[in-house]
Amino acid sequence: MTPANENNPQAPAGKCPVCGKPAQMEYRPFCSKRCADVDLNRWLSGTYAIPAVEDDEDRDEGDREA
Repeated sequence: MTPANENNPQAPAGKCPVCGKPAQMEYRPFCSKRCADVDLNRWLSGTYAIPAVEDDEDRDEGDREA
């Protein structure tokens, strides 16, 4: 499924996920280069990381294989 805005470059791009201002087509989905850079920094610094929880069973299986 393609987003509705992808086929129509004149359609509104929505809100910037960083600051909430209207997104600009040049920096979509962000409103500016600054917000795009803030988002990139969050990815690179691990802010968006999903924590993993290991079960005791998984840990035991890994020890047996080694």
